Amino acid sequence: MKEIVLVLPEKPSPRLNQMIEKVIGSERIIVVDKPDNLPGMQNKKILFAVELNEIGTSNNLNNIFLKLYQRGRDSLYGSEGAILVHSNFPLFTKTYAQSIAFWANSLGCTFIGRPLVEATKDLENFKAMERVYNMALEDICLFQCEELGKRFLGTLPKSFKEKKKLLVLHSSNRDTSNTLTLWDMVAMNLSGIEINEINIGNGNILDCQGCHYKTCKHFGKQNRCFYGGIIVEEVYPAVLEADSLLLICPNYNDMLTANLVATINRLTALYRKTKFYDKAIFAIIVSGYSGGDALAKQLISSLNMNKTFRLPPYFSLMAVANHKGDINRVPNIGEKAKKYALNLIREI
Repeated sequence: MKEIVLVLPEKPSPRLNQMIEKVIGSERIIVVDKPDNLPGMQNKKILFAVELNEIGTSNNLNNIFLKLYQRGRDSLYGSEGAILVHSNFPLFTKTYAQSIAFWANSLGCTFIGRPLVEATKDLENFKAMERVYNMALEDICLFQCEELGKRFLGTLPKSFKEKKKLLVLHSSNRDTSNTLTLWDMVAMNLSGIEINEINIGNGNILDCQGCHYKTCKHFGKQNRCFYGGIIVEEVYPAVLEADSLLLICPNYNDMLTANLVATINRLTALYRKTKFYDKAIFAIIVSGYSGGDALAKQLISSLNMNKTFRLPPYFSLMAVANHKGDINRVPNIGEKAKKYALNLIREI
């Protein structure tokens, strides 16, 4: 098994200590608490355990990542990550966890599906689960940490298929979209992969309406959703059949397009029946100005942290292109697309 590294940048609170113990148990670990004693971090199991201050930061962890970035963009390659975040305040646990996953993934780290357990002030984030688990909030928190540890320290079986299947979702116009043009550059370099590309349309998908849990679960057991449409008829079967999911994401006001958001939300019914731990997510993101990282973090949060898709290393390809055709003038964009395609072939 890979060596276990605990990145623990601050003195942990008693609660965070309990959470760490539930994840790691009696396993031998290497503790990293400052940039000065940073060992080699490739091909490891890395548990990031963080105490947040009132403004939702961890200066020590920021400095550790700065040191890792200085080592090069492969400084975490081959490693698998999980995250624990504790705060005595009600905000920032999820957004800081998104940043951790984004930084680490940009350095080559993989994250298992649902890699995060967060604990906010008074464990308020677990209140919605009281009826499900019929347990005290602290017990729910520790139970989730223990469950995370089993998945994180275990070894997921690899599937061997003659031809891997990639589902590509978008809601763009091929005649005008820089994002789709970049996807076409990537697709030219893909081999040995069966590609199913679905255009989910522009603004005509009903978003999730928040059905009662039992209603959602009832339809989910039948691989259906109350609101039907292309999501049920085309997307659900394609997701179940695919090995990986790639989303084409133009940046609209630092947000995903409305139809992509609706599609992700509508996956909840399918998720009630089928978890996606064995499926990877990828994304191609093109911004007119900046903010590609904002969309990447939205995808990490919604699909990796919530919907259990695996986050492979370097999951997102990002570029800046404003006017029609500008993507073709991005320096070295062809080489970047080819490199991304090779990573996709390796990780799908």
